[in-house]
Amino acid sequence: MVNVFFKQQEFVIKKRFNDFNGFDIGKNEVLWFELINPTPSELAILSQEYAIHYNADNSQRISSVTKYWEDSSSVTINAFFANQDEGESFHTEMATFILSNNILFTIYYGTLEIFDAIQKKVLASPKKFEDGFDVLTKVFEVYFEKGVECLEWINKQTSLLRKDIIFKKTSCMHDNVLVRLSNLQEFNVALRDSFFDKRRIITALLRSNKVDSDTKNNLNIILKDFSSLVESATINLNSLDNIQNLFASQVNVEQNEIIKLFTVATMAMMPPTLIGTIYGMNFKFMPELEWQYGYLFALIIMAVSTILPVIYFKKKGWL
Repeated sequence: MVNVFFKQQEFVIKKRFNDFNGFDIGKNEVLWFELINPTPSELAILSQEYAIHYNADNSQRISSVTKYWEDSSSVTINAFFANQDEGESFHTEMATFILSNNILFTIYYGTLEIFDAIQKKVLASPKKFEDGFDVLTKVFEVYFEKGVECLEWINKQTSLLRKDIIFKKTSCMHDNVLVRLSNLQEFNVALRDSFFDKRRIITALLRSNKVDSDTKNNLNIILKDFSSLVESATINLNSLDNIQNLFASQVNVEQNEIIKLFTVATMAMMPPTLIGTIYGMNFKFMPELEWQYGYLFALIIMAVSTILPVIYFKKKGWL
């Protein structure tokens, strides 16, 4: 599927095509091609009409290494975006941006909500978009805004998680805490990596002679914004690491309490066990066995020998 955004007087118009059937828009009018899950025939037409060469397999293979390259006629960018799903889950999507003759071509597979927001901004404020570089700049701006929202959400969830660990000290919550903590850490790392990704791309664009001075001024501002997001993501990651250490310390304290309980119980039962063992030896000459109250006497000694260690441990502050 192909969404085409083109200038018509003072407005930007959006049209949708399949395999470019019925496409009758002049090249000078086109602002942005958005190709969503493009078919081979759509890519072939694009290559034929606009000299844009894109191979999905090669793009996926090299996108993890090469984020930006340009030749005499075009600029090609591979960027990935971290998208929040329901709750603490997220996914990442890769998108390719090609700038040629001031037209932006975006190619991606799957769903990227960020482009829905960009479409609304392009259609609502057409005067702000003169060429494809303006649309690409808006992509960075919108993703910055999304990044701020995600980092604020992570910060809020981090605070709630810390309170749960401190005030809800139940062993049944341990698995839940670990899952939440792991999800927040992974999402935060994915966001930070995507911010690094955008910084590298913007830095490369600032060195290009294909970008005009006004666009470079806007990109300089956005570059500083992404640098601040990287710092915020690092702070969030440090906070999550502190929570992980706090959680590990709490688990150690709980384990020590359990070990201490069993140690005290073992020490308290040793004297009566010894006494019971002595009277169970069945020697021939044991005067207590002939006493009328010998059995009661043995029980009292065993009880006293159990209570005395407990009292001693309490006085020492071990209980």
